[in-house]
Amino acid sequence: MPALPATFAEDVINQPARVQFEAFLHEHRSMLNACLDGLTEEQARRSLVPSRTTLLGLVKHATFVEKVWFDEAITCRSRVEIGIPATPDESFILDDRDTIATVRQAHREACEASVRATSVLELDDVLRGNRRGPLPLRWVYLHMLRELAQHCGHADILREQITAG
Repeated sequence: MPALPATFAEDVINQPARVQFEAFLHEHRSMLNACLDGLTEEQARRSLVPSRTTLLGLVKHATFVEKVWFDEAITCRSRVEIGIPATPDESFILDDRDTIATVRQAHREACEASVRATSVLELDDVLRGNRRGPLPLRWVYLHMLRELAQHCGHADILREQITAG
């Protein structure tokens, strides 16, 4: 995962908000990436719900989300320039090149790029490249925590169904 110290949320209770946000983001990014631990390629691709949501698809989608919020929003580059799908739904689509190893690596690299991109910003700096309009980094961090927490919950349920059977 991103090159951050092995800090957990409990370790940063009395730290500045920025340190807390980044510790929570790191934990959730790591948890989502770890949902693929010990699975076969078939298990990671197994579809258990009517949507395109699979464990491998969740991690691939998380890579897309990192690039939307920490590349597109910061650099103002288009999704085409970045090389990501136009819509969130498309980001769950798996192709033959998507394996546990390649998706995990892409996710790790996207997270590392996000850490680098935000390292020069302050929480109140405004990101101008998001479709919603200008947003402070603080709001983006909170949005990412919400998104990652939801997807970690989805992953927990899917993984339990896959490994219980």
